[in-house]
Amino acid sequence: MREILINTLDDFNFHDKTVILRIDINSPLDPKTKKIANENRINQSIPTIRELMEKGAKLAILAHQGDTLDYHNLISMAEHAEKLSEKLGKPVKYIDDVAGPAAQEMVKSLKPGEAVLLGNVRYLTEEVSTFENAVKLEAHEMLNTYIVRNLAPLADYYVNDAFSAAHRNSPSMVAFEELLPTAAGRLLFKELSALTKVMESPEKPAVFVLGGLKISDAFGMMKQVLENGTADKILTCGVTGIVMQMAMGRSVGKQQEKFIFDRSLDAFIEPAKDYLARFGDRVLNPVDFAYEKDGKRVECSINELPIDNALFLDIGEKTIELYKGEIMKAGTIFINGPAGAYENPLFEKGTREIWNAIAEAPGYSVIGGGDSVSAAQKLVENANEKFGYICTAGGAMVRFLSGKELPLIKALKKAYRKVEK
Repeated sequence: MREILINTLDDFNFHDKTVILRIDINSPLDPKTKKIANENRINQSIPTIRELMEKGAKLAILAHQGDTLDYHNLISMAEHAEKLSEKLGKPVKYIDDVAGPAAQEMVKSLKPGEAVLLGNVRYLTEEVSTFENAVKLEAHEMLNTYIVRNLAPLADYYVNDAFSAAHRNSPSMVAFEELLPTAAGRLLFKELSALTKVMESPEKPAVFVLGGLKISDAFGMMKQVLENGTADKILTCGVTGIVMQMAMGRSVGKQQEKFIFDRSLDAFIEPAKDYLARFGDRVLNPVDFAYEKDGKRVECSINELPIDNALFLDIGEKTIELYKGEIMKAGTIFINGPAGAYENPLFEKGTREIWNAIAEAPGYSVIGGGDSVSAAQKLVENANEKFGYICTAGGAMVRFLSGKELPLIKALKKAYRKVEK
């Protein structure tokens, strides 16, 4: 694997220096209480925060919660600061101001080894996705944005540990690199290293398990890893596996086809035909499915299709055994998207058995995407210890594995050794 040319925490002396640290602790919330429901990203952010505090940095932390597309999660980050304080065993102050006068004074007042979490950056228009998509600024054009012009003059260094937001072209992600000596945090470097290994130097054979409901992710990755030879086998499941049946000319039934067409997922049938024509021997598809009938799980072979009054919510037993055989032979296994509707006890079997097979397999495994990670934590005992790497990223991971350049990685590479050590 080639060297990753970005600065790390080992490249600078942070003692008595003010450091802006951008992390991603955007967390699922309980819809009723608005309390944090999953602390995985918070847990993963701790090593970099602890290291910088122990090195005597004066730490100003930037983070987000929610966005315009999930406005119900756009809340204060006071609870996040409480969680960070508990896990670090030392206080992380909080101020509900991102970069205004109160936030600036708080940053200026920090002593070595102290930290403050500033307000939700997505309180600022320039940080939300609708602004990014509409205005389309380059990093050097963001230097006069509110957050950069107010905070950059207070800082000596910028550290980014938010790989899961690496696909975001926002000021807090890509503009500080233009002005300050910059390093990647420990989590970001681990995430980037794990995914680079999967893409560039996987132990062979490399098997990709692609499922879930968001099949644009699966198809984006499938094209890249098939064409460049990264994947030796693709195991399709979830809705991707159903679309593959339709691409082979198989009628799956009226209700299932309505589901596909109502969501415009039929747009993926032609690409699926292309992949099957060019790479058919490397793409394995389900040979049976499970659906609900009279409140019970029923399985059917693909030879029994179409079944008009069924939604296929899981793969069947024969597919599970077929895929487990491939998984046990793999040198590298990458997982994105569950095998079925694992939240429903009737249809958790496929995901449970495949995920546990991957956890026990001898090959190096990387699992990513919110649903995939949630399924692992629900269905695999001691999941964090059994997978080779659990990635906190979703959208950034998909784009990276689809061969697209991420704005954050571009900015970090540009900042590499920009300033003498």
